[in-house]
Amino acid sequence: MKRFCYAITVSKIANLHYFEFTNQFHTEKESHAFCELLYVDSGFITVDADNYQGIVRENQVIVHKSNEPHSLSCPEDEASNVIIIGFACDNRELDVFSEAPVTLNESQKKLLTEIIREGRNVFEAPYDIPGQKDMKKRKEYPFGADQLIKIKLENLFIELIRSKNNVFVDEPRDISDDKIQEVLRYLNENFKEKIKLSELCFLFGTNATTLCNKFRDAYGETIISYINKRKIKEAKRLMRSGSYNLTEIASIVGFSSVHYFSRIFKQYEKQAPTAYLKTIKARLMM
Repeated sequence: MKRFCYAITVSKIANLHYFEFTNQFHTEKESHAFCELLYVDSGFITVDADNYQGIVRENQVIVHKSNEPHSLSCPEDEASNVIIIGFACDNRELDVFSEAPVTLNESQKKLLTEIIREGRNVFEAPYDIPGQKDMKKRKEYPFGADQLIKIKLENLFIELIRSKNNVFVDEPRDISDDKIQEVLRYLNENFKEKIKLSELCFLFGTNATTLCNKFRDAYGETIISYINKRKIKEAKRLMRSGSYNLTEIASIVGFSSVHYFSRIFKQYEKQAPTAYLKTIKARLMM
């Protein structure tokens, strides 16, 4: 006789990923000692696992059991966004979610959003490297942040176990002025990282059109422009410190190469980084 318990315990979070997969992307079949939650934020993917072979669609989640061989693949014409959370949990009540995808309702999706946002406080970037198992934690993070991730994930599983049925998910809601201020704070805290528009939409519960329009109305520029200006401002500070060369500075502030950094710098400052340094030194000599 199968024995059920009346609590869910997540003992460890191994990783929290947000992937923007390309079309036709696929992984080799693998298994590991922790469970794995897979959620499709946009598009759809095909899953091949011991307990389920089939499609996982947008707003659906499936949970692979520990040591269950599994793989995923994206279709030829779809570049999907996928969240993957690796975690340790011995509760057999989760096994049912390895057998078929479940569609999250608005409350459950909000919990998942909070988990990913809290994860950014705990784990170091990057968050989109396939095959990465144990992510490194930041040297410092807010008190209790790692515990909150586990609690919120347990909360999500409790809701899923209680419902055990598919629920229609509403379209992303409008975003309030207070939420736009939260977006701004998030950008200020994370501008050195690789920030993706699709991830911002997920984290703040909206869609790209609404987010971009609201941000531009509030701050008079696009999100990309704001991020680039923050990067350039920090780069100028580092350049004046004299402690780093341009290649190092480009990497520190989150540009993919020193050439791209130089191009963006010139776009916003109307001069090359080297010319900026000469100008600053000349002023100081006056």
